[in-house]
Amino acid sequence: MSESTWVPIGSDLDSILASCPDPLRALSKAEIPAILIRQAYDPAQCDGLIRRFIDLGLMRDPDNAEAAAKDNRTRIDIGTSLGNKGSDQDAFFAHAKETRALFETLFDGFKNPVTMMYDALQKLGGEKNIVTAYEPDGRQYGPAVFRVHYGGHSYKPHIDHVVLREKRFTYGVSRYQHQFAGVLCVQNALHEGHSTQAILHRCLWTEDVQQHIANDTFHVHAAQEHISNYTVQLEQGDMYFFNTRLIHEVPPVEGSEPRIVLATFIGYDPDEPEVFVWS
Repeated sequence: MSESTWVPIGSDLDSILASCPDPLRALSKAEIPAILIRQAYDPAQCDGLIRRFIDLGLMRDPDNAEAAAKDNRTRIDIGTSLGNKGSDQDAFFAHAKETRALFETLFDGFKNPVTMMYDALQKLGGEKNIVTAYEPDGRQYGPAVFRVHYGGHSYKPHIDHVVLREKRFTYGVSRYQHQFAGVLCVQNALHEGHSTQAILHRCLWTEDVQQHIANDTFHVHAAQEHISNYTVQLEQGDMYFFNTRLIHEVPPVEGSEPRIVLATFIGYDPDEPEVFVWS
């Protein structure tokens, strides 16, 4: 695949499967930057969910200056994050249990966005079984997490990987050869018409690349090596999947409205019958 054709496949499940019979394998090989599904979820329901999150106190109201003064976090999670809580297994799995209980009623009256994401993965995965990640002793992970990013929050060039980055060798998800992410745009942080969700670089992580990430010189390296990239632009309700071993970054949130996404990590191996999903 040439540089000029390193673009996502999309924009709906039927066209994706018609153009690529095994899209998850293509994603694992970084043959494509992403799988992009436009309008996977109703934007009107996104707005309703955000109102519910505010009413339940799960996120602060961006229009409430007093609340912002008391809570100046630039990221709030609604759900369980292995990256943030995985250093204590007992605490992580206890929190994941609370998340599953919360999600049992959180979407009442709405189409369940977590189920929608899993169903899309099931179609993309063919005969593989899409399941919430679990340990051999039966302990389950969180199924997904909402990430609310307020003004200024950003992610420098990095990867997400339970082994290569987080070194979480004691978790069952570490057995997977490949890790993906699924992201549903619940709300954009629009500023002067820009709605960038991520920049995916056509560069898979290696120890050598890690030196540039650690030294904050990846952009210089990318320019010197003529590494191309794809800018992910999403509208509310759009969803995409990408290989988290690709070096990727997220620009700072600008404007008064937070960027809100529903996110999952996904463990995939061509030889594994199950695809694990977690947050």
